[in-house]
Amino acid sequence: MAKCIHTMIRVLDEARSVSFYRTAFGLEIADRFDFDGFTLVYLRNDEADFEVELTINKGRSEAYELGDGYGHLAVAVDNLDAEHARFKEAGLEPRDIVAFEREGALLARFFFVADPDGYKIEVLQKHGRYR
Repeated sequence: MAKCIHTMIRVLDEARSVSFYRTAFGLEIADRFDFDGFTLVYLRNDEADFEVELTINKGRSEAYELGDGYGHLAVAVDNLDAEHARFKEAGLEPRDIVAFEREGALLARFFFVADPDGYKIEVLQKHGRYR
């Protein structure tokens, strides 16, 4: 059986990205590996073993083109309203909360936020299949 362990994104500024993911989701550096041409930073928290891997390519100064293939990363939280307020207070500029229904029943409540490199992250209220 396979187990998902991380997702990787390329970022320009390590400190700025680490700060965002720490503030937004409580992710801390689990490991950091420096190589000649790039650095890998693995972020996680105590909620799950799944990690966000930041790849910082040395010498790059231009923003990455996200293209039209990237969708989003999703995280589930216990109290969506409190997290939305906390994101606003922290200056993270979350979008409005949306309630998404299917066949008259609530499927999901969520908001989106973008990290410093423009990667979209969906923050979902723990509910139904989103746990």
